[in-house]
Amino acid sequence: MNKCAAGIHLRPHLPRGKARKAAKASKATKPTVAKAKPKPAPVKKAARKVKQPVTPVVETVAVEVIEQPAPGVITVTEIEETRKAS
Repeated sequence: MNKCAAGIHLRPHLPRGKARKAAKASKATKPTVAKAKPKPAPVKKAARKVKQPVTPVVETVAVEVIEQPAPGVITVTEIEETRKAS
């Protein structure tokens, strides 16, 4: 029985790749010397915001009342109030 008749197809052989040529021996290389690297630039930090000091609101009220309820009688009333609002 023929191989082609049995459903098996033979593939043609592909040519093999050629072997790589040996590289020429290069001249003796100098040993690598450590090069001076530049220092990284300093990172600029953002300036912190300074809080403005809050000045407390001071409120002063002074009241002085002079009354004459009857002739010859004088009443003096003094009220002084100081408030701090923070």
